[in-house]
Amino acid sequence: MGRLLHTGDARLGTDYWRLWWANVINSVGDGVFIAALPLLAVTVTVDPQEIAAISAAAYLPWLLLSLPAGAIVDRHDRATLMWRCQVFQAVVAAGITLAALTHHTTVPLLLIAGFLLQAAQVVITNAAQSVLPHYVPARLLPRANGNQYIAQSLGTSTIGPPLGGVLFAALAALPFGVDAASFVMSAALLAMMPAASSDDRPARRPMRVEIAEGLSWLRRYRLLRTLALMLGMNTFCFQMAFATLVLLATQTLHLTERAYGLMLVGYGIGGIIGGLVNNRIARRAGPLPALAASYAGNAAVYVAIGLAPNGLAMAALMAASGFLVTITGVVTVSLRQQIVPVHLLGRVNSVYRMLGWGLMPLGSLAGGVVAQHLGLRAPFVSAGFIRLAVLALTFPAIVSGIRSLRTP
Repeated sequence: MGRLLHTGDARLGTDYWRLWWANVINSVGDGVFIAALPLLAVTVTVDPQEIAAISAAAYLPWLLLSLPAGAIVDRHDRATLMWRCQVFQAVVAAGITLAALTHHTTVPLLLIAGFLLQAAQVVITNAAQSVLPHYVPARLLPRANGNQYIAQSLGTSTIGPPLGGVLFAALAALPFGVDAASFVMSAALLAMMPAASSDDRPARRPMRVEIAEGLSWLRRYRLLRTLALMLGMNTFCFQMAFATLVLLATQTLHLTERAYGLMLVGYGIGGIIGGLVNNRIARRAGPLPALAASYAGNAAVYVAIGLAPNGLAMAALMAASGFLVTITGVVTVSLRQQIVPVHLLGRVNSVYRMLGWGLMPLGSLAGGVVAQHLGLRAPFVSAGFIRLAVLALTFPAIVSGIRSLRTP
């Protein structure tokens, strides 16, 4: 269980906090990148479908690589995999920096770079969720996951985006250099993590056998299978809405590069608040009401974002979305970490992620088509109604599954 401090009380261990700081640093770099990449893309093209294709390429690895990544995560020390993948990401980010600095940015370059960065991120995300139970006792997982969401929201959506906008306005290459540096710093922290016990890792077998075990386990567990399928449709809608957000912000609402970065902060602020209060909400209301409220609320927020009259209103609505997404994520991740056997976490997480994130490339492409033919506001409105329909169809199975957990 790692070197936990004060395991008899509610304190988290030093190894956990090293992991948390690595997440903070990496998330700031990611937030800078998230704000700067669309801005760099619109210097090359303003075609909604090409912008959407760049977003789709970044999420294609979740469909293609999730299953083998899960087997890899269960075979190797997870912290070691994370820092090695981040070193690879640092090299890719440095390549984008050089291209932007020398004015050689092209759509194909952004497509390839986005794919490579996310290919490594597939392994990192899977390993990060799977490694947590090694360093945190089960009773503290909701709190630990909440802290991780706070760290991610602080960097990815609060500190990083405005910094990315400011850096991009000063020099297009700067935000990507900062992202590369953040990967190096985070990797250095993760390299200091002690190896988790190898007792939970299965004996090496053919990868197809190990992948099949993860598929079989999730197929038999109806609650997690339903949540994964629901996540898949919701992330499809997320990408459908957000793939062309930069065009909605800069062309319809006429926001500057800096204002665009500041607008994204709203999402992070909501995520931070959600991370702070999620444990209290889940404990008092229970996971079922928390999930219902967050899913339904986000559907309504999407429609409202599509109708937002200005950047300030959109930032406020994005804060609401960030709050609700964090509640959903913390509840579902904590459920998964408590239900799935530790030695299967990597593989089950990989199947869950494949189902949950595999449709994101299609969502991006769908958003580009909808924006091209129905206008830049239409993707958000359409995504909101689709999310509401998915909730109505899947909620009975979620109710049954969560109630079964309470049955002795």
